[in-house]
Amino acid sequence: MFSIIQAAGWPIWPLILCSIVALALIIERFSSLRTKRVAPPRLLDDVLGVTSQQLPTPDMVNRLAENSLLGQVLAAGLRAVTTEPQMQEAKLRQVFELAGRRAIHQLERYLNTLGTIAAAAPLLGLLGTVVGMIEIFGSQAPGGGNPTQLAHGISIALYNTAFGLMVAIPSLMFYRYFRGRVEEYILELEQSSDRLLTQLRRFTSP
Repeated sequence: MFSIIQAAGWPIWPLILCSIVALALIIERFSSLRTKRVAPPRLLDDVLGVTSQQLPTPDMVNRLAENSLLGQVLAAGLRAVTTEPQMQEAKLRQVFELAGRRAIHQLERYLNTLGTIAAAAPLLGLLGTVVGMIEIFGSQAPGGGNPTQLAHGISIALYNTAFGLMVAIPSLMFYRYFRGRVEEYILELEQSSDRLLTQLRRFTSP
């Protein structure tokens, strides 16, 4: 492996850095976008069951906020109604929307970086290809070329192109996968907030 890196020359080092960052982001997103940490399946039903008779206590709301991202959104609405009884429905809806934006920001964290790596890695590989081609043409001196320098230039061109694609393709695949998961979670957050808002209408002013 080290011999390949040596043969590829200095242009491969930015690609190695991109591959390390991309791997770290993929592992982090897999951990952060688990269903348990974003929207546990039974959480909304439990909240609706508790609020069917009365508003939960502040301790229960705090535990709900610590449960998951969905819990944070639902807890924001419950806190607003508890703090300001008979709150206007439009204002309560704004509270849910603001909490939803914060949750979406956390869901989309690092995705732009991963997408940038997926787009930049082929360009970095192309840069290595160009550098290799420059060395190839530079080795073709009048009266005969330098075979060693020619082979080195070809190595730089081919290794960097291949490594750039090896970094870009998985990064793009995982970026698309995480983007799809985030969109599903956003839809679930919106639907859950709307269901809780409907139940909390009896605590709000018309």
